[in-house]
Amino acid sequence: MNIIKKTQDEIEKMRIAGALAADVLMMIKEHVKAGVTTEYLDNLMLDYMENTQKAKSACLGYYDYPKATCISINEVICHGIPSNKKLRNGDIVNIDVTVIKDDFHGDTSMMFIIGETSPRNQQLCKCAQESLYEAIKIVKPGVNLTEVGATIQKIADKYDFSIVRDYCGHGIGRGFHEDPQVLHYKNNVSVILEPGMTFTIEPMINAGTYKAKVSKKDGWTVTTADKLPSAQYEHTILVTDDGAEILTLRPDESIDRIIRH
Repeated sequence: MNIIKKTQDEIEKMRIAGALAADVLMMIKEHVKAGVTTEYLDNLMLDYMENTQKAKSACLGYYDYPKATCISINEVICHGIPSNKKLRNGDIVNIDVTVIKDDFHGDTSMMFIIGETSPRNQQLCKCAQESLYEAIKIVKPGVNLTEVGATIQKIADKYDFSIVRDYCGHGIGRGFHEDPQVLHYKNNVSVILEPGMTFTIEPMINAGTYKAKVSKKDGWTVTTADKLPSAQYEHTILVTDDGAEILTLRPDESIDRIIRH
């Protein structure tokens, strides 16, 4: 495993990339509503990244991925390809944005609820965000990365939801996907955290089975095997000398950017 710890100069670049990724999600919020297509949203975000932020989408062209963002609706776990599909009242939608600025990546995602949805869908989204926040709060030097998965597992179990196992968080920096892999369920993959490590935590929480299926049609879209809904929140995290820093924090969030222990 080759975990790349970041220098102070690299960390500053990651703060900038992370802030830009968060800014894209803040920009798109007012546009996410019933009747709009996911392709329309994707085009707005790509234009914003390229022309306002003077940055790039990490997704566009990545292993031939055709769009600038991933937009995953209801039973789609991740890697939903923006299309002419219109959002409908009651949908729960994940928008996943990764920005490249000065060669460094900022990766984040959040859930949007279209109009009114079911109480169970609301609870699913709440669980995904709560499990992300609680996992971030335990990050500090000397902690084993297995604790992230264990923390998320406790919260998913509390709500009686399952956790996707086929996809995980990842190291990030100059590379989109670096070591280590960050598993979101209880596991025994030992990595002791050190200052300068940067990675994503992005729990994918399912209403039913944890099992996932990849579309044979497009090779990207991942859905729940039982077609029940899924929810996900994601942040890019830096391990600091005494805790963690959320590099992709949005101004509308309740958690602190800097967590000290």
